[in-house]
Amino acid sequence: MTSIPTASSSPEDRTSSPERISSSDRLSPPGPRSSPEQISSLQLEAEQLRATAGRLREQVAELEVRARARPRIALAEGILVERYRLAHAQEAFVLLRRASQHANIKLHQLAAAVVRTPGPAPGAERWLPERAPHALPSLAALEAGTLDVRNQGEVLGAALHRVLSVTGTDMGNVQLLEDDVLRMAKHAGHPRHFTDYFAFVDGNTSCSRAAEAGSQVTVKEVASSAGFDDETRRVILTSGSRACHSIPLVDERRTVHGVISSHHARPLIGFTQAQLRELHAAGRTMGEWIRWHQETVLLDALEDLHRLALAGQA
Repeated sequence: MTSIPTASSSPEDRTSSPERISSSDRLSPPGPRSSPEQISSLQLEAEQLRATAGRLREQVAELEVRARARPRIALAEGILVERYRLAHAQEAFVLLRRASQHANIKLHQLAAAVVRTPGPAPGAERWLPERAPHALPSLAALEAGTLDVRNQGEVLGAALHRVLSVTGTDMGNVQLLEDDVLRMAKHAGHPRHFTDYFAFVDGNTSCSRAAEAGSQVTVKEVASSAGFDDETRRVILTSGSRACHSIPLVDERRTVHGVISSHHARPLIGFTQAQLRELHAAGRTMGEWIRWHQETVLLDALEDLHRLALAGQA
């Protein structure tokens, strides 16, 4: 039989006479306690370090946004410089900024439209003279009342609110699909480290799977799901989310334009068929609206950009 190792039980080890205890073996008296002033100073230093860490995270996230957007903007600037005989790229940037602000769209979205849209004919007063108008799709499925339909932020916010109402949570986000990457465009209830981490997504999440499949995806328990890598799972769990549901924004042509996801503080059992139908209707409505926005508001911004550039040549 194998014996369990134990401490030595020799007489010498069981007892120790006072003369065998060295001064170094005796317990040292406790050191002086920290004063209230020292404790307060340490707490203040800790708060300052946390604030610095938060600012650094924000700066890193902003740098990533700029790094992703800058090549597209630089390409658009080069096109505009050549097309309108501008003196330098800064003039092109000013045109992009003015037109994007007037249309209330992101500058990088307008820059992408400049890059992918064939330019106007030489000397033409309009960029797209034969552009046909597109009918505005109904937004009734969002149950949001009167909306400024040209305002992307307002409509995305209404869609997010509708999804969160149907799914019964206050955490969620909207991501738009741009160059095969999901970009965070609207969010509610998430801490900063969540929105920074998921500012751009191209895999390893339920939202990316919903975008790829063009169908709703439910993760009933994030902690045990095989659909996340360890770091992604950690970020989701530490943000207070234990489950999530993603709805693709798909137009009638089956083109996916983005994803809306709800996040839940407790594991999910699932949703009723009625809830899934309402979520599908919201996703289809938003898919149609995003296509309308791209074919109307975004192209109107190109026309405005063209007019501004021609006016600068006069």
